[in-house]
Amino acid sequence: MIRFFLIILFVICFLIASIPIFLVEWLIGRRYPAVRDKSSLRIVQWALRVISRLAGIDLTVIGEENVPKDTPVLYIGNHRSYFDIIITYARCPRPTGYVAKKEMLKIPLLSRWMKFLHCQFLDRKDIRAGMKTILTCIELVKNGVSITIFPEGTRSRGKSELDMLPFHEGSFKIATKTGCPIIPMAISGSSAIFEDHTPHVRKGHVILEYGAPIYPSELPKEDQKALGKYVSAEIAKMLEAHAC
Repeated sequence: MIRFFLIILFVICFLIASIPIFLVEWLIGRRYPAVRDKSSLRIVQWALRVISRLAGIDLTVIGEENVPKDTPVLYIGNHRSYFDIIITYARCPRPTGYVAKKEMLKIPLLSRWMKFLHCQFLDRKDIRAGMKTILTCIELVKNGVSITIFPEGTRSRGKSELDMLPFHEGSFKIATKTGCPIIPMAISGSSAIFEDHTPHVRKGHVILEYGAPIYPSELPKEDQKALGKYVSAEIAKMLEAHAC
């Protein structure tokens, strides 16, 4: 329980201490939005790295050279833990918005940081609102912001990482409508940090692997029509290799 309480204490202290930073970032953003995007990203990434250290995460990263640094991308990953967000966001090389559930808007201060970082809030029960979120993400990518989605729609609770839920196909319109590459992310071991024994946080080994960029227009027609299945299969291959 000590790790859990240390993380909660750090998050509370960080959010409270960042209140004056919000004003500074807001003022910077009015005149230099690109500067604010970068500074907000680095501030939050620092906090996420601290959380990872407090949690005792031993992280192995594979294939990071597959992530382009000069163009926005659509990150697609499997999802079994809240720590998936903490681990992956800390490594984004450029401004990146995550698609999160709308309930996150209720968390004061944290939701403000998320808005600074171009995160989008999805109402999973409202199809029309969901499409608006996807359209907003498309515009963000066109303006140079990467997007991350865990297209299972919620955390998978299967016995192993390979027990993934079906990927929602609508998420992939962000890539097909902008031409940006899809970067598949395979995450192993993250649920062992917290979800497998809530509320205890226990140190452990996590593997994060970035697959080769996928350009939908270069795929066979049948794969273009079922991008979710194709990308899910690519992630599954990486997860199988992690288990060996």
